[in-house]
Amino acid sequence: MAIYILISVLILITCVLLVLVVLVQNSKGGGLASNFSGSNQFMGVRKTADFLEKTTWTLAIVLLVLSMFSFFIIPKNQVKAVTQESEIQKQIDDSKSQPIKDFQAPPTDQKK
Repeated sequence: MAIYILISVLILITCVLLVLVVLVQNSKGGGLASNFSGSNQFMGVRKTADFLEKTTWTLAIVLLVLSMFSFFIIPKNQVKAVTQESEIQKQIDDSKSQPIKDFQAPPTDQKK
């Protein structure tokens, strides 16, 4: 059960990171890379776009692998769980166990 929780947390972190990386990108190739248009920058505009694209693909693959791995470690109950009966089901079962009463005619009006 602990490994399942760990994998679930990793999936959640991966999803958040993937959303953030996708939001930083611009569909036209600008995005975060357009903010670094100075001449004395560490990474060029193209390198930033490549880094964001590689990060997106990596996070997508990690998410896919974690999701597939979580399928195999989902806790499976070996003992059949006792289901709680609803109140309606209890009333139906109780009515089946009681004897059926004879039909009684409705009272008639005795005014003559």
